[in-house]
Amino acid sequence: MKQKEIYLAGGCFWGLEKYLGNIPGVLETEVGYANGKTEHPTYEEVCRLNTGHAETVRVVFDAEKLSLAGLLNLYYQVINPTSLNRQGNDVGSQYRTGIYYIDQEDLPIITKSLELLQLEHSRKIAIEVKPLQNYFAAEEYHQKYLAKNPGGYCHIPEHYFEAAKYASDPERYPIPDKDALKEQLNPIQYEVTMKNGTEPPYQNEFWDHFEEGLYVDITTGEPLFTSLDKFEACGWPSFSKSIHPQSVKTKRDFSHGMIRDEVRSRTGDIHLGHVFEDGPEDRGGLRYCINSAALRFIPKEKLAEEGYGQYLELFSTYRKPE
Repeated sequence: MKQKEIYLAGGCFWGLEKYLGNIPGVLETEVGYANGKTEHPTYEEVCRLNTGHAETVRVVFDAEKLSLAGLLNLYYQVINPTSLNRQGNDVGSQYRTGIYYIDQEDLPIITKSLELLQLEHSRKIAIEVKPLQNYFAAEEYHQKYLAKNPGGYCHIPEHYFEAAKYASDPERYPIPDKDALKEQLNPIQYEVTMKNGTEPPYQNEFWDHFEEGLYVDITTGEPLFTSLDKFEACGWPSFSKSIHPQSVKTKRDFSHGMIRDEVRSRTGDIHLGHVFEDGPEDRGGLRYCINSAALRFIPKEKLAEEGYGQYLELFSTYRKPE
């Protein structure tokens, strides 16, 4: 285990602590007050006396399972990075966004991460980046607040907490070079993934396959879909959603005289298929129509063996819709 530490501010620390604590690879979280002008402030002082402290989450993580870049990418999902001194309904300098580091070697990673984030926004990123100057743990009643007070106030939508449990770190799934892929993939797999091809319906590996397990990007191994969200709809594998909102991306496709939304894997950026709005209404109404040739299946029984043990909980808690 390679244990590292980072301090993240992002609005009210109750929700941010719960969200970050659910991410695989995070070992410990604690809420507190960072980079202010006073020592050992109380919550009331931080809120009312202009102490300069930011509500902050101390995050200890295993860098062998979760990279700093991957952690920051997930942190960005639950903040408005262009908002100054405000997140949700919470306003004030204590609710500013900030990344406070204790290891100087982390700064280039943070800087690169923010440069990539800026490319996604027209407005200037307002996330403060500084060395950690001071940090004081918050009062005990603030620690794991939402676990003690289910339904308590939080500016982060509830579904983000569950999604965090199944988030993947792109840094763990390196992209093979194209020459290696030509050796690794068979002709139909290469045609589909690298040349935006489509395999024949009803003549592919997973169209009628319903064994419990994960479907991962055939080129990188990043988890994309689960058998729990699979349904029979056509001659290709169909899913109602991806395993995590960030695991796939879509782009408008005007090929073959049609207007469709293409689905690509996040890290590998390979062609997967298309998504349509004719899926089961009780599952959200979407149908991800995916080529088998873009997927590798890992049975539930082999998830831990192949390094995907965090996803076993999905199958133990699943209840089939009536």
